[in-house]
Amino acid sequence: MTSAELMERRNRVLPKAMFTTSTLNAASAKGAVFFDAEGKEYIDFSGGIGVLNAGHCPVPVSEAIAKQAHTLMHTFFNVLTHEPYVLLAEKLVEILPHGDETKVMFVSSGAEAVENAVKIARQATGRQGIICYTGGFHGRTLMGMSLTSKVSYKTGCGPFAPEIYRLPFPDYYHNGHGQDFDAFVEQELENFKKYLSTVVAPDNVAAVIVEPVQGEGGFYVTPLRYLQGLREICDQHGILLILDEVQSGFGRTGKWAAYEHYGVIPDISTWAKSLGSGIPIAAVMGKAEVMDKALPGTLGGTYAGNPVACAGALASIEYMQEIDINQKGARIGQTLLSFFTDLQKECAAIGDVRGLGAMVAIELVKNQNPNLPDAELTKQLVTTCLSRGLFLISAGVYGNVIRVLCPLVISEEMLMKGLAILREELLQLCA
Repeated sequence: MTSAELMERRNRVLPKAMFTTSTLNAASAKGAVFFDAEGKEYIDFSGGIGVLNAGHCPVPVSEAIAKQAHTLMHTFFNVLTHEPYVLLAEKLVEILPHGDETKVMFVSSGAEAVENAVKIARQATGRQGIICYTGGFHGRTLMGMSLTSKVSYKTGCGPFAPEIYRLPFPDYYHNGHGQDFDAFVEQELENFKKYLSTVVAPDNVAAVIVEPVQGEGGFYVTPLRYLQGLREICDQHGILLILDEVQSGFGRTGKWAAYEHYGVIPDISTWAKSLGSGIPIAAVMGKAEVMDKALPGTLGGTYAGNPVACAGALASIEYMQEIDINQKGARIGQTLLSFFTDLQKECAAIGDVRGLGAMVAIELVKNQNPNLPDAELTKQLVTTCLSRGLFLISAGVYGNVIRVLCPLVISEEMLMKGLAILREELLQLCA
């Protein structure tokens, strides 16, 4: 069956809202490549949108999933405990401790993790308000959409959850206007403090939720001092800090958690994507005294912490430890930043190069103007690279950011081959 034939079948039975950015199908995959129905190989710079840090179909993970599927496929964990859940929780506490005592719960998706993080924060504080940011993405459930910034993800889906308050993300590239960077960050922290006096009182705020590196928003990195200052403000007012690490975790930034770059410990954190190497699983982690304030019966779900998913996630983490995924993320990140910085000198369409570890992006603009996003050039680049066997994805509120989420197991040779294609196509389009 060809890709075109499968697309025709897909369009007959799926709603139009399940749009796709390409007409490809993936028939098989391994490591950092996938193959379509016709057997053509593609270098994967999307990584399943951050899911495949350990690569497509890592053997130890596939074997663990198969073994568990032959042993125990399901229990409802709230009434029947199983060991894979506990083993995975212990492993996460080991690599991502949240202070002296840490507790974990599992759900099936990043959006569910965010939903539960908000529930826990509200119960722990007795408050309702949640502060989020422009450019943020936290899922497509009702609470997730309420917190998510990009309007096209939630058109016609309201009314949205109440008590959601949104602040401008500290985006120096668009809003710095030549100001000293450190002064800009301090100004943004002062604006946050003013917000607590002019928009929502701190004693009505349960939590602030922020991505250390915005994923769908365009890989904007939260400034170091800003996140540290945010931690201080939250501590001052009894507000909980929720860090959304769904896309930035498990080696993507060169560490298990992006927050490790900041010397900041969140009260609650959310995880998914590369936690399971493609198996639907997500986690909410937090300081034990916070997590334990949620009332019995308010957390859980039929498939939450499924044995097969837990076994796959545990095997994923152990495999990532074995191959030193964090070192790979740091190395690839250095390569990407160096390559794109050099390319920016050749191509005036690249307005900004940014990232943390291997979570790197370029922003394409017109006339070197941050306020003139070039979404059309971005689409053209994705299309022309696809024709040459490089699978790219875009991001950003205006769709003008090319982000790299290649599997971190990619070889140096394949990484450079993909980057060479990207360079050649971009320069050709801009000629």
